[in-house]
Parts: sequence; structure tokens; C-alpha cells
Amino acid sequence: MTAIRRGGADDLDAVAAIQEASPGAARWKVADYLEQDFRVAMEGNRVVGFLVARTLAADEREILNLAVAPDFRRKGVARALLDNAFQGFRGAVFLEVRESNEVAQEFYKSLGFKELSKRPGYYGSPPESAIVMKFHSC
Repeated sequence: MTAIRRGGADDLDAVAAIQEASPGAARWKVADYLEQDFRVAMEGNRVVGFLVARTLAADEREILNLAVAPDFRRKGVARALLDNAFQGFRGAVFLEVRESNEVAQEFYKSLGFKELSKRPGYYGSPPESAIVMKFHSC
């Protein structure tokens, strides 16, 4: 069973490796995650996924990055991270996803996220538009 906990400095190397192995994930400096709501998914002693979010207002949050190690994808890790991060939260949750990342878009839609708008040229490495998505929990 996947355990979720707050991420820390000791997790950054594993998180960097997951981020590097996830072409659809944002390319942030992993050390910056320590300043945000940073959570990791654990299988035994191994970090198998991470989520980084921030609060925009009392009723608004944003997912900055979410990625899962390739050998743990499609096993409920991303869903567990999202459930944990937003447990008890009431309000709007926003995120950007690469336009080419159809798998992630379908995953978010399956959770109730709706496409809100498009941001041309939002991503670098490689350059690409972002699809802005929003979820509203009651």
C-alpha cells in the first residue's frame, strides 16, 4: 500500500529522478519544492511519486507538479497523492498540463477536472502550450 508523507530535503534526489523520467512533468528546481506543499508517495523505503501544490487563497489551490515513477504508474499513486493533498479542502483547484500529455489530461478529467483555457508557449524544454484545468470541490 502506498503511504503519503510530507517531502523533505532527503527526498530531492529521488524526486529529481522521477521528474527526469517524466517527460510530461514540469521542469522545476526540485529544491524549490521545499517551500511549497510537497508530498511524496512511498512504497517501502522508496519514493515512487510526488506532488507539489500551493495555496492561492483560502478557497483556491494550484497543483504545480505531479509525477510518478514509470514502474509505479497506473497503480493509483497519483490519485493517492491528490486525495491526500486535498483531503478536507473545499474550493477550486487549478493546474496546467502539457497540451501533448493526453494521458494526464484524461486522468484529470476522470477526477472531475474541466478544461478552462489554453496558454500558448507556457512550457519550455520543449516549448509547448499548456491546457489550464480546474476542479471545484464542494
